Amino acid sequence: MSDGFPNKPKILRGAFIEFGLSLPPLVVVFQFNPVQLTRNRSLSFTFPGAEGARSGSGAGSRRDLRTFHGTFDDLSALQKKQLVTVQEETIGFDIRLDATDKLDDGDTITEQFGIAPRIATLEQMVHPKAESLIGAAADVLLGKPKGFSFARSPNPPMVLFIFGRKRVLPVNINSMNITETEFSTDLNPLRATVAVNLTVIEGKSVPYRYSKAMSEAMSLLNLADIADITNVVVPG
Repeated sequence: MSDGFPNKPKILRGAFIEFGLSLPPLVVVFQFNPVQLTRNRSLSFTFPGAEGARSGSGAGSRRDLRTFHGTFDDLSALQKKQLVTVQEETIGFDIRLDATDKLDDGDTITEQFGIAPRIATLEQMVHPKAESLIGAAADVLLGKPKGFSFARSPNPPMVLFIFGRKRVLPVNINSMNITETEFSTDLNPLRATVAVNLTVIEGKSVPYRYSKAMSEAMSLLNLADIADITNVVVPG
């Protein structure tokens, strides 16, 4: 249905989509995009021989990272010598679910079950696929050609977090906290907030490499503002 604004830009929606075929297939398109994303990446720094120095005796045992830094006057040499561990990125946000619009539209499934189907799909994303009763039934009915199984794995499904055209990230769901806030007469949930925490799976997978390439491209576009360096005091 048109809202009277034919030139209104289309707003993309974020989603969780299972990577790979299994039963039931898991897809959750966000009804409302998150108001905010909290993204975090931790780094830890140390120096060669740090463990031995801490467990040793004498002057060496008092050596710490600050002392190690103090032995360098060349930052390029320090950058090469210090050791760094880069943790994978974590992402946190809230998913809001609300049955109001579909109830107003007379959607039959929503009238009977509220938002329970969407919550159930999110829950299945953190359950081991091997526990799927539907997948196991499909295996029995259809067999397992060449070792394939619809139930697939003793691990939870692999999930892609899609947020716009530039972020298609394989993730592990670290936690999922569901708060149901309103119910129908049959006690089906009508409103809920789902707080999720994700770890991005970084590596050589196509989705991650695509997203990393897009991030690097965005960084290059930032060079358009390189003239702003004239407003920064840089020691000569």
